[in-house]
Amino acid sequence: MLFFLISCLSFLILSNSFSLLPFPSWVNEMILLLGLLLRELACAFVRQLSVLRFSSTMSFKKNVEKKSLPKVENVEVSEEFTILDLPELALESILGKLPPSALYNMACVCRSLRDRCRSDHLWKKHMSEKWGRVMSPTAYREWQWFIATRRDLGALDVRKSRGWLGSLSCMWRVSWLKSKINSGVKPRSSSPADSIMACYLSLESGKFWFPAQVYNREYGHVGFMLSCYDADLSYDSCTDTFHARYPPHGRRNMVIEEGVKWERLRPPPVSTPAHELHVSDCLDDLRPGDHIEIQWRRSKEFPYGWWYGVVGHLELCDGNRNLCYCHSSDTVMLEFNQYTPGSRWRRTAVNRKDHQEEGNETNGFYGGIRKLHTKEERAMWKQLWPTHVLE
Repeated sequence: MLFFLISCLSFLILSNSFSLLPFPSWVNEMILLLGLLLRELACAFVRQLSVLRFSSTMSFKKNVEKKSLPKVENVEVSEEFTILDLPELALESILGKLPPSALYNMACVCRSLRDRCRSDHLWKKHMSEKWGRVMSPTAYREWQWFIATRRDLGALDVRKSRGWLGSLSCMWRVSWLKSKINSGVKPRSSSPADSIMACYLSLESGKFWFPAQVYNREYGHVGFMLSCYDADLSYDSCTDTFHARYPPHGRRNMVIEEGVKWERLRPPPVSTPAHELHVSDCLDDLRPGDHIEIQWRRSKEFPYGWWYGVVGHLELCDGNRNLCYCHSSDTVMLEFNQYTPGSRWRRTAVNRKDHQEEGNETNGFYGGIRKLHTKEERAMWKQLWPTHVLE
C-alpha cells in the first residue's frame, strides 16, 4: 500500500514537471491528501518501531533481573503504577487542588483523566472564585445563547465545505485537515460546549463578551462621575483587565474602553435592560439619609445609567429628626452631593405615589429608583468619590 501511494505521488509530481498547463484543483487536493497520508504512515511506522525497541529493552532488563535476584514465591510485584491506580477519594482530592491551568493540562493526558478533569464539580469552584463576582444570571443566559450560535455556525461550515476536503468530511473532520495544512500538529480535543470548563476558558481567552456594569465609564470622564453603565466585557489575560464595549448613544458610535480594572466592575443588580424604565418598589420606604441609585439618561435616545445619590430633606424642613415629616410627604427630594451647591444637578424631586420618567432635554430624564441596603454597595460608591466637587 505504501509503495502504491509513493508511486502515485511520484507519477503526479513528475507529470507536473513536464506539463505546461496547471493541474485542476482536484488533482492538487489529491496530491495534498496523499502527502498527508504518507506522513501519517511514516509517523505510525516510527511510533511502532519505538514501541518494539522499548519492549525489547524492557524484556532484556527483566530477564537480567530474574537471573540476578533470588527466587521468591507467592509474591506479586506490580510492574507499573500510575495516578489512575490511586483510590478514588485520593485522586479526586488531588484534582480538586490543582489550579485551572494544571487541571486543563491534566485533561490532555489521557481519555480517563480527560473525562475526570472536565467534570463540572471541579471547575465550579474555579468559576466561582474568579468570575463569580462579575457573572450574573443575565451573563449566563448570554453564554447559553453564545454557545448555541457557535454550534449553528459550526454545522453551517461543514455543509458549505466543497471539493475533496468537503467530500472527505465523512472520514476526517475538515478542521483536522486544515490543522494539518496550517500547523502540522493534530489538535487536542476540545471540551464540551455547555460545560463549566468551556465557559471558564471562553472567559479567560476573551472570546466571550459578557454583560456587566462599569463604574465611572470612559476612563473616569467627569461627565460620568459616580455612575454605573451597562457594557459588554472581554477579558485580557495579559494585563488582567477588561475591554468594555458600550452601546451607541444617540448619534455616537460604539465606544470601547481598554484597561478596565476588576474593581470598576459589578454584575447588574437588577434585570432591567438599559433602555427600559425600572419599576421602583422602594418609594414608600424612602426616608432622609437613605442611599439610592437612580436611572438617568441624557435624552430619550440614550440608554440609562445608574447614578448614586441620597434622600434629602424638603425645602421647608430644617432637618430636625424629631420634627421631620419628609417621609410622609408625596414628594421625595434626592440629592447628589458630588455637585457643588446651586448646580442644576445637585437636587431633584420625584413623586412618591406616581413616579414615572421625569425630566427634559436640558436636564436629562430621571427614571427608576433602587434603595441600597448593604454596606458593601454604599462603601463602593464612597471609594469612587471624586477628589474635587463637580460643577
